[in-house]
Amino acid sequence: MEDAVDQAITLELARDGRATLARLSEVAGLSVSATQARVRRLETQGIIVGYRAVLDAEAVGRPLSAFIEITPLDPGQPDNAPELLEHLAAIEACHSIAGDASYMLFVRVASPRDLEALIRDIRSAASVNTRTTVVLQTFYESRPIAPAPDGG
Repeated sequence: MEDAVDQAITLELARDGRATLARLSEVAGLSVSATQARVRRLETQGIIVGYRAVLDAEAVGRPLSAFIEITPLDPGQPDNAPELLEHLAAIEACHSIAGDASYMLFVRVASPRDLEALIRDIRSAASVNTRTTVVLQTFYESRPIAPAPDGG
């Protein structure tokens, strides 16, 4: 990012992806057209990669969330678990991690029975061992990413 104006625009959009150009120009201290040009440049540069609605998991029928660590059954097998699991829609995120496990999955399902079925599908699709931690309560998530002060 070039400067504090870019940081202000990106932080406001991270907080509210539906912020109007008028609101962004107010935050940035620029005209609406100059702000629009900045937003377009940030999108073109890949700093802003998209906009999305954040849904209430309970309201859409997926109130149960869990973290699932996966470890290959055979350490010599190809490291392609993310590709093998991509078709499972209940997996919201897949992270490569340091430690005993290879990947950490974040999943959302409707019920304990659905979680059990998902774990079975994960084990079968990727030939992995799993370790599951069920989330009891979430205090915050999807917090806005604040740009680093130095822009890097």
